[in-house]
Amino acid sequence: MNTQTAFFRALGTAALIAAPALLAIGGYLYAQGPQIDFSKVEEHVWPVQGNVYMMVGAGGNSTVQVGKDGVLIVDTQFAPMADKMLAEIRKLSDKPIRYIINTHVHGDHTGGNEALSKAGSEIVGGNFAGQVAANSPASILAHENVLNRMSAPPAAGQPALPFGALPTDTYFTDSKDLFFNGEAVMLIHPKNAHTDGDTIVFFRRSDVISAGDLFTPGGFPNADISRGGSLNGIIAALNHIIELTVPAEKQEGGTYVIPGHGPICDRHDIVEYRDMVTIIRGRIQYYIKQGMTLDAIKAARPTLDYDGLYGATTGPWTTGMFIEAVYRELSSGNTQQEQKAGAGR
Repeated sequence: MNTQTAFFRALGTAALIAAPALLAIGGYLYAQGPQIDFSKVEEHVWPVQGNVYMMVGAGGNSTVQVGKDGVLIVDTQFAPMADKMLAEIRKLSDKPIRYIINTHVHGDHTGGNEALSKAGSEIVGGNFAGQVAANSPASILAHENVLNRMSAPPAAGQPALPFGALPTDTYFTDSKDLFFNGEAVMLIHPKNAHTDGDTIVFFRRSDVISAGDLFTPGGFPNADISRGGSLNGIIAALNHIIELTVPAEKQEGGTYVIPGHGPICDRHDIVEYRDMVTIIRGRIQYYIKQGMTLDAIKAARPTLDYDGLYGATTGPWTTGMFIEAVYRELSSGNTQQEQKAGAGR
C-alpha cells in the first residue's frame, strides 16, 4: 500500500464522509452544508505525473496543472475551501489561474468556481493573443448542460448561484481541445453517464486523466438520473477511459486517472471497476427477465462478492440504493438501446 492509498483509507474526515451525503440528499448543493466543519478540513496535494497534481479537501478531488502559461484547475470542491485551495496552488506556482474546468454540475465540484476564477485572469485571443484581459477573471469551461443547469431557477430552499460561478466557455459537441502549458488538454463528453454534462479531462503529454464522478473507486457508482445520468452511460464512459489509458509494462503506472473521490488509479483499477459494474448489471438484468421483484433481487444479493470493496449499509449511498437504482433503470423499458451501446464501447 503506498502512502497516498494509506492516507485515503485513514482519512475519516467530514470532507470524505459528509460531502457525498450532502450531494445525495440535496442533489445539487453549491456553497456548503451543515455537516462539514470546513475550518477543520485541510487541503492535501499529491504529485501525479508530468506537471499535474491532485488536490484533496472537502468535496470532489481537484486536478491542478501548472506551467509557464499559468494554472489550470479541474473542479473546485465546496466554496468555503477556495482560500485553502488557492494557498496550496500558490505553493505550486506563482502564475495566474487561467482556466477552471468543471467535470459536471454538482456543487462539491463547482463550489469554488467564483472565488478561484476571480483570483485569476483570462487570456484574450485575436490581435491580443497571449495578453491578459483587464479585470477579467479566469475562464470557466464546461459542457453546455452544466451551464444550463447552473443557470436554471434554483430548487425550493436552495439559493440562486452567483453569476461569477457560472461557466463562461461551453461546448456542446463530443469534445473540445485546448493547448496550455505545453500540452494538449482534451475535454471529452460522455453522454448521459454520471449526469448529462460530464467531461473527461485528458492531459495528453502528462498522460493523466481527470475523470470526475464517472469513476469513484470507494463505492458503487451513482448515476444522477434526475440530471440525465444512467448506469449504462457510466459503463460506456469507463470503457472510453480504458481506451485512453495505456498501462506501464509489467509494473504499476502508465496513464494515471484521478477519480472524483478516492486515490490516484491506473488502467488496472478502471478495468476492475468497469468489470464489477458490468457483472452486477448483467445479474440484475437476468433477475428482471426471470420476473423477480425488487425485494427478491435485493434478497438474492447480486453484489455480494463486491460488497467488501464497494458496499455500504449506512450513509448517503447504500448497496440497497444502488441495486434499486440499477433495477429501476433496467426496468424502465427505455434502456435496451443504451445498454447495447454501453456494452459495445
